[in-house]
Amino acid sequence: MPILLTALGVGGATVIGALLGFIFKKPSHRMQDMILSFAAGVMLAAAVVGLIIPSLEYGGKYAIIVTVLGIFAGAVCLDLVDRLVPHLHKITGVDYEAHPDNTEKLNKVLLFVIAIAIHNIPEGIAAGVSFGTDNIAQAITVAGGIALQNIPEGMVIIAPMIASGMSKKRTFVIAMMTGIVEVIGTFIGYFSVSISQAILPFALAFAGGTMLYVISDEMIPETHSHGNERVSTYALLTGFAVMLVFDFFLG
Repeated sequence: MPILLTALGVGGATVIGALLGFIFKKPSHRMQDMILSFAAGVMLAAAVVGLIIPSLEYGGKYAIIVTVLGIFAGAVCLDLVDRLVPHLHKITGVDYEAHPDNTEKLNKVLLFVIAIAIHNIPEGIAAGVSFGTDNIAQAITVAGGIALQNIPEGMVIIAPMIASGMSKKRTFVIAMMTGIVEVIGTFIGYFSVSISQAILPFALAFAGGTMLYVISDEMIPETHSHGNERVSTYALLTGFAVMLVFDFFLG
């Protein structure tokens, strides 16, 4: 039951973000950078506290080797994915023409769906894998961190899709689909470690590595490219501290 609620919560956060995207239309770069930086701090704490440290604790005699290899394996895996799909900051920063033709609109829509969905898969897996430790507090920390990150992500993908000429209804459906992909990823992660606890330490580190890669390669560069570096840094630290406090009292 907890994993089901977690899957729905993680995936549903993208939908919540999409709804907020309709309400706030297109927030300023400063506001986007602050929200995304806060989410990066949340994810950073979740990756370290909820995934990487537990990997060391469950790794046994060769814990440090397994954890380090897992982190790099996760990063390399996502690096390969990024070579196949565009970076999120390139997608959300597209300048749309006033009247794009149907083919161009379709291509851009597919680009959004594929890129966001692929980036959501490892996040969902991370949420699912974290429940393999039987430490509900840490699992909730990871899932909560990912869910909070999905809210601003859902917000920033709405405006470009509407600008491409798509209806609000279709835009919302596409945003919801990217959340559903994350739900599927959550179950994949959970059942993979449930079948074999032997892979748990590596799986935890792998998931942590994917999250660290997203933070460093996608989120921080995006939030530091519009002249809002200082406020973004403090927003990241705030997000990190909030998750530490959350984990401290929940644990």
